[in-house]
Amino acid sequence: MNIYNILKVVVVMEIYNDRENFPYPFKGKSFRYTNNSVLLDPPSSIKVTDHYEREVQIKRKLLKEHPDRCYQSLPDTLEAQWEAFSLVADNLATYFPEKFSLLKKGREWCFSNKVLNEQHSFIFGDGSSLPVEPLDFIGRHVQEDLILMVQKDGELFLDAGQLCFPANWSLAFNLGMSFKELHFPIPGFKDNNLVDRIQAFILKIEDGAPWVRTNWQMMAGNRLDTPLETFHDWGKVRKQITKDNAGELVHLRVEVQKLFRLPRTHSILFSIHTHLLSLKSFSDNVEWAKQFSAILEELPSYIYEYKGIALYREAVIDYLNERV
Repeated sequence: MNIYNILKVVVVMEIYNDRENFPYPFKGKSFRYTNNSVLLDPPSSIKVTDHYEREVQIKRKLLKEHPDRCYQSLPDTLEAQWEAFSLVADNLATYFPEKFSLLKKGREWCFSNKVLNEQHSFIFGDGSSLPVEPLDFIGRHVQEDLILMVQKDGELFLDAGQLCFPANWSLAFNLGMSFKELHFPIPGFKDNNLVDRIQAFILKIEDGAPWVRTNWQMMAGNRLDTPLETFHDWGKVRKQITKDNAGELVHLRVEVQKLFRLPRTHSILFSIHTHLLSLKSFSDNVEWAKQFSAILEELPSYIYEYKGIALYREAVIDYLNERV
């Protein structure tokens, strides 16, 4: 690793040492896949953190350099996209009025991003009045990835999305897949009809009553963007983890995932806010370190192999145990 890359990692690590605002995901001393959703209160789809400007600029750079990898949509999704646009823009203006505003005069709307000093006037429902599709446009103003699941014949399908920060999956590959097809590779989801029960739960979500859940990973490195297409770049870091460097190189990745029913099209807006925290900062909380060590010790092989942490799980356990 050259000196430039060392400096770059140090800078990013400073950003990802915000333990106070990290969404701690664990309960108990074991982990299995479950539907851990709870009602969202207040029902805001968006979280604006201190990392807002940096992460939005990362998204915009990725969208410019890799447009097909980061944004995909099917032709029949525009109405649902406008619904998602309206929900997100309204949330921004309602919950963060000092940072955003949304003025409406009939179909003539004006959205202002005061943080980035940007203002956009457009005709709601008229795609030609925006520079890109509605979901892509509003996604460029939030830290979250935005996924649109369209309901058809009692099933959900991934028909549009802006995905800049995926955890080892591909939007381009998965576009058009059903909910069951998307989750088929996850070990344990076929047991006890878990995938069917989760889809049935999502189909019952009502407008105005959104839900939230968390999902966790360990990452070798501190990249937010870890798509399947670039695994050859970031995946090799997994082989470099030792007990001695785990605190700096390994990061806990937690996705705060929110589910919203869109009332007109009955589609589901699925927002994903990704948080990273270095293992060193994470384990400065001794109780967290003890609990996470116990979870990793007990974690079945089919889970840690699927999560891609088999190569360095023991190094992380050794590191955590020394910290407590």
